[in-house]
Amino acid sequence: MKRLLAAGYPRIFQLCHCWREGERGRRHVPEFTMLEWYRAGADYNGLMEETEALIRSVARRLGRGGQLTYAGSTISLTSPWPRISVGDAFARYAHTDVARALEQDVFDEIMVRDIEPHLGLDKPAFLYDYPAARGSLARLRADNPAVAERFELYIAGLELANGFSELNDAAEQRARFVQEEAYRRSLGKRPYPLADKFLDELRDMPAAAGIALGVDRLVMLFVDATTIDDVTAFPPEEL
Repeated sequence: MKRLLAAGYPRIFQLCHCWREGERGRRHVPEFTMLEWYRAGADYNGLMEETEALIRSVARRLGRGGQLTYAGSTISLTSPWPRISVGDAFARYAHTDVARALEQDVFDEIMVRDIEPHLGLDKPAFLYDYPAARGSLARLRADNPAVAERFELYIAGLELANGFSELNDAAEQRARFVQEEAYRRSLGKRPYPLADKFLDELRDMPAAAGIALGVDRLVMLFVDATTIDDVTAFPPEEL
């Protein structure tokens, strides 16, 4: 999809099946449905506004008005939805700060255990400005390169979407791919080939923002399902 942006398509989306090996739990199945969209000339701030508008539109079309009920709690969908930086979330909910969590390699553990359960309980919440080390495919903030222009949306403690101001620096993207591949190999995981065609075309990609939203989890919220199995036609154990 980013190669399409580089080819001159300014607004694109797709609904597709995705696969993540080894993921299974109350909120995870190995095969799931994802909505992705990209917009040229946008950044992560505009994308947060778009995401909010999309989910509010779904609620209206389903006759839910400005709220939904999930797991016994009523969640207001009225604007604006709060935004909390990763640094502020660690200060509010964790027993350590971001730098120390990264140094001790417990960032993801603290996120899942201490922070995520508190997010989006009364209103959906955007968690934004991830540390550069967790920037994924997002560009770094020009005024603060210690953080990346990345956000995740949480509703009722459930992570629903992951969005970026897209990185379009081919050299920086290559360095991140090489670093990630070295980390994968250190864990004994199967190596991935380098995305050379993508890297070659990345120099032509305009400033853009992109997001991936979990459709199954969105359905979970609107039908008040406690497990993703309840909204999956064939859970993996039944295949």
